[in-house]
Amino acid sequence: MEKRKTKKIKIGNISIGGDSPIAVQSMLKTDPENIQKTLIQATELKKVGCELIRMALPYEDSCKIIPFFKKEIGVPLIGDIHFNHKIALKAMESGIDAIRINPGTINNVRKVKEIGNIARETKTPLRIGFNVGSVEKKILKKYGKPNADAMVESALYYVKLFEDIGWTELKVSLKASDIFQTVEAYKKFSDRSDYPLHIGITEAGPVFSGVIKSSIGIGILLYEGIGDTIRVSLTGNPVLEVVAAYHILRSMGLRKRGINIISCPTCGRCKTNLMEIVEDFEKETGHFEGHLNVAIMGCEVNGPGEAKEADIGIAFGANKAVLFSKGVVIRNNIPKEIAKDLLKEEIYNISTT
Repeated sequence: MEKRKTKKIKIGNISIGGDSPIAVQSMLKTDPENIQKTLIQATELKKVGCELIRMALPYEDSCKIIPFFKKEIGVPLIGDIHFNHKIALKAMESGIDAIRINPGTINNVRKVKEIGNIARETKTPLRIGFNVGSVEKKILKKYGKPNADAMVESALYYVKLFEDIGWTELKVSLKASDIFQTVEAYKKFSDRSDYPLHIGITEAGPVFSGVIKSSIGIGILLYEGIGDTIRVSLTGNPVLEVVAAYHILRSMGLRKRGINIISCPTCGRCKTNLMEIVEDFEKETGHFEGHLNVAIMGCEVNGPGEAKEADIGIAFGANKAVLFSKGVVIRNNIPKEIAKDLLKEEIYNISTT
Protein backbone atom coordinates (compact mmCIF):
# COMPACT_ATOMS: atom_id res chain seq x y z
CA MET A 1 0.00 0.00 0.00
CA GLU A 2 1.74 3.14 -1.23
CA LYS A 3 0.19 6.58 -1.04
CA ARG A 4 -0.21 8.32 -4.39
CA LYS A 5 1.87 11.46 -4.70
CA THR A 6 -0.28 14.58 -4.67
CA LYS A 7 0.35 18.30 -4.75
CA LYS A 8 0.98 19.77 -1.29
CA ILE A 9 -1.12 22.67 -0.04
CA LYS A 10 -1.56 24.21 3.38
CA ILE A 11 -4.74 24.99 5.31
CA GLY A 12 -3.90 27.10 8.32
CA ASN A 13 -1.00 25.32 9.99
CA ILE A 14 -1.87 21.89 8.52
CA SER A 15 -0.04 20.57 5.46
CA ILE A 16 -2.25 18.59 3.09
CA GLY A 17 -1.04 16.24 0.38
CA GLY A 18 2.45 15.32 -0.68
CA ASP A 19 4.18 13.37 2.08
CA SER A 20 2.00 14.86 4.84
CA PRO A 21 0.05 12.58 7.19
CA ILE A 22 -3.59 12.06 6.25
CA ALA A 23 -5.50 14.72 8.18
CA VAL A 24 -8.75 14.12 10.06
CA GLN A 25 -11.67 16.48 9.50
CA SER A 26 -15.14 16.85 10.93
CA MET A 27 -17.98 19.35 10.75
CA LEU A 28 -19.73 21.39 13.40
CA LYS A 29 -23.41 20.46 13.67
CA THR A 30 -24.56 23.38 15.78
CA ASP A 31 -26.23 26.55 14.55
CA PRO A 32 -23.33 29.02 14.05
CA GLU A 33 -25.56 31.73 15.46
CA ASN A 34 -25.43 29.90 18.81
CA ILE A 35 -21.87 30.83 19.62
CA GLN A 36 -21.71 29.06 23.00
CA LYS A 37 -22.90 25.66 21.72
CA THR A 38 -20.72 25.95 18.64
CA LEU A 39 -17.65 26.80 20.68
CA ILE A 40 -18.29 23.87 23.05
CA GLN A 41 -18.60 21.44 20.14
CA ALA A 42 -15.48 22.81 18.44
CA THR A 43 -13.54 22.41 21.69
CA GLU A 44 -14.74 18.80 21.99
CA LEU A 45 -13.57 18.12 18.43
CA LYS A 46 -10.18 19.60 19.12
CA LYS A 47 -9.84 17.52 22.28
CA VAL A 48 -10.20 14.23 20.37
CA GLY A 49 -7.70 15.28 17.71
CA CYS A 50 -9.76 16.89 14.94
CA GLU A 51 -7.28 18.67 12.69
CA LEU A 52 -9.64 20.53 10.34
CA ILE A 53 -13.06 21.85 11.39
CA ARG A 54 -15.70 22.69 8.81
CA MET A 55 -18.46 25.13 9.68
CA ALA A 56 -21.68 25.76 7.77
CA LEU A 57 -22.07 29.41 6.79
CA PRO A 58 -25.71 29.74 5.70
CA TYR A 59 -25.77 33.55 5.56
CA GLU A 60 -23.34 36.38 4.91
CA ASP A 61 -23.94 37.53 8.48
CA SER A 62 -22.66 34.13 9.72
CA CYS A 63 -19.15 35.18 8.69
CA LYS A 64 -18.88 37.73 11.49
CA ILE A 65 -17.97 34.98 13.97
CA ILE A 66 -15.00 33.70 11.91
CA PRO A 67 -12.25 35.84 13.56
CA PHE A 68 -13.51 34.94 17.04
CA PHE A 69 -13.60 31.20 16.34
CA LYS A 70 -10.20 31.18 14.69
CA LYS A 71 -8.73 32.79 17.78
CA GLU A 72 -10.58 30.65 20.33
CA ILE A 73 -10.31 27.21 18.69
CA GLY A 74 -6.81 27.20 17.25
CA VAL A 75 -7.79 24.59 14.62
CA PRO A 76 -7.98 25.51 10.91
CA LEU A 77 -11.54 26.54 10.05
CA ILE A 78 -13.15 25.67 6.73
CA GLY A 79 -16.28 27.54 5.66
CA ASP A 80 -18.98 25.45 3.98
CA ILE A 81 -20.85 27.48 1.37
CA HIS A 82 -23.75 26.59 -0.91
CA PHE A 83 -25.92 28.54 -3.35
CA ASN A 84 -24.90 32.09 -2.40
CA HIS A 85 -21.38 32.80 -3.67
CA LYS A 86 -21.29 36.11 -1.80
CA ILE A 87 -21.01 34.18 1.47
CA ALA A 88 -17.76 32.69 0.14
CA LEU A 89 -16.45 36.15 -0.68
CA LYS A 90 -17.38 37.44 2.77
CA ALA A 91 -15.81 34.42 4.49
CA MET A 92 -12.51 34.92 2.68
CA GLU A 93 -12.49 38.61 3.53
CA SER A 94 -13.13 37.62 7.17
CA GLY A 95 -10.01 35.44 7.29
CA ILE A 96 -11.41 31.91 6.96
CA ASP A 97 -8.60 29.34 6.60
CA ALA A 98 -10.25 27.63 3.62
CA ILE A 99 -13.64 27.37 1.98
CA ARG A 100 -15.56 24.47 0.54
CA ILE A 101 -17.83 25.11 -2.41
CA ASN A 102 -19.93 22.81 -4.55
CA PRO A 103 -20.12 24.33 -8.03
CA GLY A 104 -23.26 22.31 -8.64
CA THR A 105 -25.21 24.25 -6.03
CA ILE A 106 -23.84 27.60 -7.18
CA ASN A 107 -24.52 26.61 -10.81
CA ASN A 108 -23.06 29.80 -12.28
CA VAL A 109 -19.59 29.88 -13.87
CA ARG A 110 -19.23 33.65 -13.51
CA LYS A 111 -19.88 33.46 -9.78
CA VAL A 112 -17.45 30.55 -9.35
CA LYS A 113 -14.79 32.55 -11.18
CA GLU A 114 -15.41 35.45 -8.82
CA ILE A 115 -14.75 33.09 -5.88
CA GLY A 116 -11.52 31.98 -7.56
CA ASN A 117 -10.32 35.54 -8.06
CA ILE A 118 -10.92 36.49 -4.42
CA ALA A 119 -9.32 33.21 -3.27
CA ARG A 120 -6.20 34.13 -5.25
CA GLU A 121 -6.16 37.65 -3.81
CA THR A 122 -6.69 36.49 -0.20
CA LYS A 123 -4.57 33.33 -0.68
CA THR A 124 -7.44 31.16 0.58
CA PRO A 125 -7.29 27.43 -0.27
CA LEU A 126 -10.42 26.02 -1.89
CA ARG A 127 -11.98 22.62 -1.57
CA ILE A 128 -14.05 21.87 -4.64
CA GLY A 129 -16.59 19.39 -3.31
CA PHE A 130 -18.67 17.37 -5.73
CA ASN A 131 -21.58 15.21 -4.57
CA VAL A 132 -23.32 12.84 -6.94
CA GLY A 133 -26.64 14.38 -5.96
CA SER A 134 -25.71 17.91 -7.03
CA VAL A 135 -24.03 17.54 -10.42
CA GLU A 136 -24.52 20.66 -12.57
CA LYS A 137 -27.41 20.63 -14.99
CA LYS A 138 -25.29 20.73 -18.16
CA ILE A 139 -23.21 17.73 -17.04
CA LEU A 140 -26.29 15.86 -15.87
CA LYS A 141 -27.93 16.40 -19.25
CA LYS A 142 -24.92 14.82 -20.98
CA TYR A 143 -24.85 11.67 -18.84
CA GLY A 144 -28.57 11.35 -18.25
CA LYS A 145 -28.12 10.49 -14.58
CA PRO A 146 -25.64 11.25 -11.79
CA ASN A 147 -22.63 8.92 -11.86
CA ALA A 148 -18.88 8.77 -11.25
CA ASP A 149 -17.98 9.94 -14.76
CA ALA A 150 -20.21 13.00 -14.39
CA MET A 151 -18.51 13.95 -11.12
CA VAL A 152 -15.02 13.47 -12.57
CA GLU A 153 -15.79 15.54 -15.67
CA SER A 154 -17.22 18.31 -13.52
CA ALA A 155 -14.24 18.24 -11.17
CA LEU A 156 -11.68 18.42 -13.99
CA TYR A 157 -13.60 21.29 -15.59
CA TYR A 158 -13.54 23.39 -12.43
CA VAL A 159 -9.93 22.53 -11.64
CA LYS A 160 -9.04 23.90 -15.09
CA LEU A 161 -11.20 26.97 -14.45
CA PHE A 162 -9.28 27.80 -11.26
CA GLU A 163 -5.94 27.06 -12.92
CA ASP A 164 -6.81 29.54 -15.68
CA ILE A 165 -7.56 32.13 -13.00
CA GLY A 166 -4.14 31.44 -11.51
CA TRP A 167 -5.16 29.75 -8.25
CA THR A 168 -4.05 26.17 -7.62
CA GLU A 169 -4.31 25.82 -3.82
CA LEU A 170 -7.07 23.31 -4.36
CA LYS A 171 -8.40 20.16 -2.74
CA VAL A 172 -11.07 18.01 -4.40
CA SER A 173 -13.75 15.63 -3.17
CA LEU A 174 -16.09 13.42 -5.22
CA LYS A 175 -18.58 11.77 -2.89
CA ALA A 176 -21.62 9.58 -3.19
CA SER A 177 -23.56 7.62 -0.60
CA ASP A 178 -22.90 4.53 -2.70
CA ILE A 179 -19.50 3.01 -1.86
CA PHE A 180 -18.65 1.73 -5.33
CA GLN A 181 -19.71 4.90 -7.11
CA THR A 182 -17.51 6.88 -4.73
CA VAL A 183 -14.50 4.61 -5.18
CA GLU A 184 -14.88 4.70 -8.97
CA ALA A 185 -15.01 8.49 -9.03
CA TYR A 186 -11.92 8.93 -6.84
CA LYS A 187 -9.89 6.37 -8.78
CA LYS A 188 -10.73 7.92 -12.14
CA PHE A 189 -9.97 11.44 -10.93
CA SER A 190 -6.75 10.34 -9.23
CA ASP A 191 -5.55 8.79 -12.49
CA ARG A 192 -5.91 12.16 -14.22
CA SER A 193 -4.96 14.71 -11.57
CA ASP A 194 -2.49 15.12 -8.71
CA TYR A 195 -4.53 17.55 -6.60
CA PRO A 196 -4.99 16.43 -2.97
CA LEU A 197 -8.21 14.58 -2.25
CA HIS A 198 -10.64 14.75 0.64
CA ILE A 199 -12.28 11.34 0.91
CA GLY A 200 -15.37 9.93 2.56
CA ILE A 201 -18.77 8.42 1.94
CA THR A 202 -21.37 11.15 2.01
CA GLU A 203 -24.59 10.71 3.99
CA ALA A 204 -23.28 7.38 5.32
CA GLY A 205 -26.10 7.15 7.86
CA PRO A 206 -26.42 6.64 11.64
CA VAL A 207 -23.40 5.85 13.76
CA PHE A 208 -23.36 2.04 13.66
CA SER A 209 -24.15 1.42 9.99
CA GLY A 210 -22.48 4.67 8.92
CA VAL A 211 -19.14 3.71 10.44
CA ILE A 212 -19.27 0.31 8.73
CA LYS A 213 -20.13 1.84 5.37
CA SER A 214 -17.49 4.56 5.73
CA SER A 215 -14.83 2.10 6.86
CA ILE A 216 -15.33 -0.04 3.77
CA GLY A 217 -15.31 2.87 1.31
CA ILE A 218 -12.52 4.86 2.94
CA GLY A 219 -10.54 1.67 3.55
CA ILE A 220 -10.67 0.72 -0.14
CA LEU A 221 -9.48 4.18 -1.17
CA LEU A 222 -6.69 4.25 1.40
CA TYR A 223 -5.54 0.82 0.25
CA GLU A 224 -5.36 2.23 -3.27
CA GLY A 225 -3.17 5.04 -1.93
CA ILE A 226 -5.90 7.64 -2.39
CA GLY A 227 -6.74 10.25 0.23
CA ASP A 228 -5.12 13.24 1.90
CA THR A 229 -7.86 14.25 4.33
CA ILE A 230 -10.81 12.16 5.55
CA ARG A 231 -14.17 12.65 7.16
CA VAL A 232 -16.50 9.95 8.42
CA SER A 233 -19.92 11.51 7.77
CA LEU A 234 -22.37 10.30 10.42
CA THR A 235 -25.81 11.25 11.62
CA GLY A 236 -24.55 11.70 15.15
CA ASN A 237 -22.10 13.47 17.41
CA PRO A 238 -19.17 14.77 15.30
CA VAL A 239 -16.76 13.64 18.04
CA LEU A 240 -17.62 10.08 16.96
CA GLU A 241 -16.66 11.00 13.38
CA VAL A 242 -13.17 11.92 14.53
CA VAL A 243 -12.82 8.83 16.73
CA ALA A 244 -13.96 6.61 13.85
CA ALA A 245 -11.54 8.30 11.44
CA TYR A 246 -8.58 7.61 13.69
CA HIS A 247 -9.71 4.01 14.13
CA ILE A 248 -9.75 3.60 10.34
CA LEU A 249 -6.34 5.20 9.88
CA ARG A 250 -4.85 3.19 12.73
CA SER A 251 -6.26 -0.06 11.36
CA MET A 252 -4.69 0.75 7.98
CA GLY A 253 -1.34 1.49 9.64
CA LEU A 254 -1.45 5.14 8.51
CA ARG A 255 -1.78 7.03 11.81
CA LYS A 256 -0.89 5.97 15.34
CA ARG A 257 -2.95 8.21 17.58
CA GLY A 258 -4.83 6.90 20.58
CA ILE A 259 -5.32 3.56 22.27
CA ASN A 260 -5.92 0.45 20.20
CA ILE A 261 -8.14 -1.76 22.36
CA ILE A 262 -7.73 -5.50 21.99
CA SER A 263 -10.68 -7.24 23.65
CA CYS A 264 -12.24 -10.68 23.33
CA PRO A 265 -15.87 -11.10 22.21
CA THR A 266 -16.56 -13.01 25.48
CA CYS A 267 -18.11 -16.45 25.90
CA GLY A 268 -19.57 -18.66 28.62
CA ARG A 269 -16.22 -18.72 30.46
CA CYS A 270 -16.36 -14.98 31.12
CA LYS A 271 -17.31 -14.22 34.73
CA THR A 272 -17.26 -10.44 34.54
CA ASN A 273 -19.20 -7.78 32.65
CA LEU A 274 -16.49 -7.22 30.06
CA MET A 275 -18.71 -5.32 27.64
CA GLU A 276 -19.40 -2.63 30.25
CA ILE A 277 -15.74 -2.46 31.30
CA VAL A 278 -14.50 -2.08 27.70
CA GLU A 279 -17.18 0.49 26.85
CA ASP A 280 -16.35 2.60 29.92
CA PHE A 281 -12.62 2.27 29.32
CA GLU A 282 -12.96 3.43 25.72
CA LYS A 283 -14.94 6.51 26.77
CA GLU A 284 -12.53 7.36 29.58
CA THR A 285 -9.41 7.09 27.40
CA GLY A 286 -10.79 8.59 24.18
CA HIS A 287 -8.66 11.73 24.51
CA PHE A 288 -5.38 9.86 24.93
CA GLU A 289 -2.95 11.06 22.25
CA GLY A 290 -0.15 8.54 22.57
CA HIS A 291 -0.36 5.20 20.77
CA LEU A 292 -0.61 1.99 22.79
CA ASN A 293 -2.04 -1.49 22.24
CA VAL A 294 -4.14 -2.23 25.33
CA ALA A 295 -5.82 -5.60 25.98
CA ILE A 296 -8.91 -6.17 28.11
CA MET A 297 -9.65 -9.89 28.16
CA GLY A 298 -12.56 -11.80 29.65
CA CYS A 299 -10.77 -14.91 30.93
CA GLU A 300 -7.43 -16.63 31.30
CA VAL A 301 -7.91 -18.53 28.00
CA ASN A 302 -7.95 -15.33 25.96
CA GLY A 303 -5.60 -13.53 28.30
CA PRO A 304 -1.83 -12.98 28.14
CA GLY A 305 -1.21 -15.66 25.51
CA GLU A 306 -3.85 -14.51 23.02
CA ALA A 307 -2.95 -10.83 23.41
CA LYS A 308 0.84 -11.03 23.23
CA GLU A 309 0.99 -7.91 21.04
CA ALA A 310 -0.49 -5.75 23.79
CA ASP A 311 1.80 -3.22 25.45
CA ILE A 312 -0.27 -3.61 28.60
CA GLY A 313 -3.43 -5.51 29.45
CA ILE A 314 -5.68 -7.15 32.01
CA ALA A 315 -7.32 -10.56 31.99
CA PHE A 316 -10.18 -11.39 34.34
CA GLY A 317 -10.52 -14.65 36.24
CA ALA A 318 -13.47 -15.75 38.36
CA ASN A 319 -12.58 -13.52 41.31
CA LYS A 320 -9.34 -11.76 40.44
CA ALA A 321 -7.55 -10.22 37.47
CA VAL A 322 -3.98 -10.32 36.19
CA LEU A 323 -1.95 -7.53 34.65
CA PHE A 324 0.33 -8.45 31.76
CA SER A 325 2.65 -6.89 29.19
CA LYS A 326 3.70 -8.48 25.88
CA GLY A 327 2.24 -11.79 27.04
CA VAL A 328 4.07 -11.85 30.39
CA VAL A 329 2.10 -11.57 33.65
CA ILE A 330 3.53 -8.74 35.76
CA ARG A 331 0.99 -8.73 38.60
CA ASN A 332 -1.38 -11.37 39.99
CA ASN A 333 -4.41 -11.43 42.28
CA ILE A 334 -5.71 -7.98 41.47
CA PRO A 335 -9.20 -7.32 42.93
CA LYS A 336 -11.58 -7.11 39.98
CA GLU A 337 -13.09 -3.83 41.15
CA ILE A 338 -9.77 -1.96 40.85
CA ALA A 339 -8.42 -3.69 37.74
CA LYS A 340 -9.61 -1.08 35.23
CA ASP A 341 -8.23 1.83 37.28
CA LEU A 342 -4.93 0.01 37.70
CA LEU A 343 -4.76 -0.47 33.94
CA LYS A 344 -5.31 3.26 33.37
CA GLU A 345 -2.58 4.02 35.91
CA GLU A 346 -0.16 1.73 34.08
CA ILE A 347 -1.02 3.42 30.78
CA TYR A 348 -0.23 6.77 32.33
CA ASN A 349 3.08 5.44 33.68
CA ILE A 350 4.07 4.06 30.29
CA SER A 351 3.20 7.29 28.50
CA THR A 352 5.25 9.45 30.87
CA THR A 353 8.42 7.34 30.87
